Amino acid sequence: MSKVKIPTIGFSAASGVGKTTLLSTLLPLLTQQGLRVGLIKHSHHDFEIDKPGKDSYRLRKAGASPVLLISQYRSAFITERPFNAEPTLAEALKPFEQQQDLDLILIEGFHQAELPKIELHRAVLAQPLRYLDDASIIAVASDTVLTLPESLTLLDLNQPNSIAHFICQRFIRT
Repeated sequence: MSKVKIPTIGFSAASGVGKTTLLSTLLPLLTQQGLRVGLIKHSHHDFEIDKPGKDSYRLRKAGASPVLLISQYRSAFITERPFNAEPTLAEALKPFEQQQDLDLILIEGFHQAELPKIELHRAVLAQPLRYLDDASIIAVASDTVLTLPESLTLLDLNQPNSIAHFICQRFIRT
């Protein structure tokens, strides 16, 4: 179980629905309100944030793990994951345990994790709604009107200001 005390909310949807697009619109709306927002994005693909030919890349490829790449502007903590093991949300949240200055963590991916989530739905994609099988979904952001149980909030996917307002009302202590 994670020791993170920061409010955390997930975004759940099939690929292509627009999770990253929505998050990249929500982030400025939240930060303009003075909130400090962290983000975890799960990827099913391998990725490389370090560049071949750079010293840090060479040292990591030589066997150093973890590697902390740090400058006056930013830092990156790079760890090789053993055995192609799928990370858990608790593992992903671990680096946030020491963060004292965050107000909120947004999670893209980790659909199976038990954390409050907003499901994204686009009618044209004709995907089944996930809330039917996921009790941790607290709202559905859709581009069409849906009939939902009273326990769920319907949000307009095309109105990111209203989604940001919902998040602040539900998760930010004032």
